[in-house]
Amino acid sequence: MPIAKNEAPAIGIIGGSGLYQMEELRDTTEHKIDTPFGWPSDTLIGGKLGGRQVYFLPRHGRGHRILPHEINYRANIYALRLLNVRWIISVAAVGSLQEKYAPRDVVLPSQFYDRTSLRAAHTFFGEGIAAHVGFAEPISASLRNLVAESARSLGVTVHNGGIYVNMDGPAFSTRAESEFNHRNGFDVIAMTNLPEAKLSREAEIAYVTMAMITDYDCWKIEEEPVSAQIVLSHLVANAETAKKVISNVVPQIPTEPNWSEHSALDTALITERKFWPEATIEKLRPILERFLKKDDETRISNDKTNPNT
Repeated sequence: MPIAKNEAPAIGIIGGSGLYQMEELRDTTEHKIDTPFGWPSDTLIGGKLGGRQVYFLPRHGRGHRILPHEINYRANIYALRLLNVRWIISVAAVGSLQEKYAPRDVVLPSQFYDRTSLRAAHTFFGEGIAAHVGFAEPISASLRNLVAESARSLGVTVHNGGIYVNMDGPAFSTRAESEFNHRNGFDVIAMTNLPEAKLSREAEIAYVTMAMITDYDCWKIEEEPVSAQIVLSHLVANAETAKKVISNVVPQIPTEPNWSEHSALDTALITERKFWPEATIEKLRPILERFLKKDDETRISNDKTNPNT
């Protein structure tokens, strides 16, 4: 299953709660992709935005049919990588854990705190190929700064940096959990972006989260405890803000994938090449493509040097 051929590196948009389509895309195409990890959340929509190739995927499916723990994160990121996506802007509805982040503000987290329990579903590797990507800086700082500058230029209240707590859900936090997160200085909480960030790093995709505040989590006792109704009241406004910022920033993203995130596997692959199982190679071909090309180039060079071997 090769990477999309004859196509420039593309930009992926993952829409969170309230963002299920991007009317701003032009010359749209539909891509229904089956992956070795199963089906993505929905059909991907390709199109042009600001002269760039963009692919949009609603994380929860159109109509919001998929709970956070049901999302096939590996299929989502794999499908985007198959379409030669090298940058992802991920939009997420989040709860605020600090007074300074008000509903409808945008936070661009720089760190994650992991409270999830589905580790096996948060990596592409295994089955004979071991890899441990560097994750000290889980968000692409270059992409985050571009989004921050874009949001500020549009008059959006944006906070550049912070810690995103990723919980399993689907229930919201207990008050004890929320107070713990607040006291520890964490900034926002939600249920989806950490696995996307991990898988994007393994797929050598630069990734950023646009965390759209919908509520104060239940640590703030003077506020009504978070509920789906409260969240929904802010989703429409947040979705419009997200689309405005995305439309502005996409043309500013470089056309060549040469950031550090785009070569993350250089220092991550542990298993010696000679031990890679062929079945796993084929499964991960879109991710390992550049390493396999090096093998081909070496083999061709050896053949030319030793024509009788």
